[in-house]
Amino acid sequence: MDKSARIFVAGHRGMVGSALVRRLQEDGYTDILTRTHAELDLLDQAAVQRFFATGRVDVVLLAAARVGGILANATQPADFIYQNLAIETNVIHAAYQAGVTRLVFFGSSCIYPKACAQPIEEDYLLSSALESTNEPYAIAKIAGLKLCEAYNRQYGTKFVALMPTNLYGPNDNYDLRNSHVLPALIRKAHEAKLHGEHVLTVWGTGTPRREFLHVDDLAAATAFVLEREVADGLLNVGVGDDLSIREVAERVAATVGFDGQIVFDTSKPDGTPRKLLDVSRLARMGWRARIGLQEGIEATYRDFVARFGAATLSEGTV
Repeated sequence: MDKSARIFVAGHRGMVGSALVRRLQEDGYTDILTRTHAELDLLDQAAVQRFFATGRVDVVLLAAARVGGILANATQPADFIYQNLAIETNVIHAAYQAGVTRLVFFGSSCIYPKACAQPIEEDYLLSSALESTNEPYAIAKIAGLKLCEAYNRQYGTKFVALMPTNLYGPNDNYDLRNSHVLPALIRKAHEAKLHGEHVLTVWGTGTPRREFLHVDDLAAATAFVLEREVADGLLNVGVGDDLSIREVAERVAATVGFDGQIVFDTSKPDGTPRKLLDVSRLARMGWRARIGLQEGIEATYRDFVARFGAATLSEGTV
């Protein structure tokens, strides 16, 4: 792809968006377009249409989304389905109207049914019921990828949907009410160590298995798709390996230096029993993840410490 292409990164302040900007800059792209929420509210259809009508955008990376873990999904279902649907429909349609032909939409592995065979192939989409704890978010993301498919089929656009597994890395969200499992564990283990506590409490039974992808690997996969002019389709992005929540908690505790007891609160939900993605479709094209989990956890903890230091964080303040 032409290095002078004007690329709009929607959601550039988030973990995914900031990783995309870093990667584009490293790869020599010279015209990266960003907007803060104050400058452009993606929920405002008229504002989005005005932006695309005057912005001369060549490529869109749609990383903006309302995201969160089990607790956030359970307590804010209307926000998750409405805001994600609005962002997707506003941006995708306005991009098409403005003549944008290249767009990458970022979803999540939670789009797949709860009882999927493992590892999860892209073709398993909509084959059975979703996990109830994140159904509103999943439905919104499914709608987004189906929008991409529909615009490609009807209008000849080149809109690609990437479905990453559980993400983590620099600029993550460590808010205990809204974050995903790995950043939440990092924060809880850090604060337990800081306070001299002897017990680290983790939601659920510890038995569900999860796959984790460093956000810089997702950015690398995005660059790969753009450079090779992938025109359409749904592509899983992961590492092809998983481990239990108990194992993740143990790794995080060891990395942080918390040497107390890990206790599981079985009154809290587990979520989907297992989510391991089949990543063979992207592998056949020539791309694989490169950042190992231990290396990634260590780097992410360094990022957490650099941002928050030895501060004691009240719940929901990061």
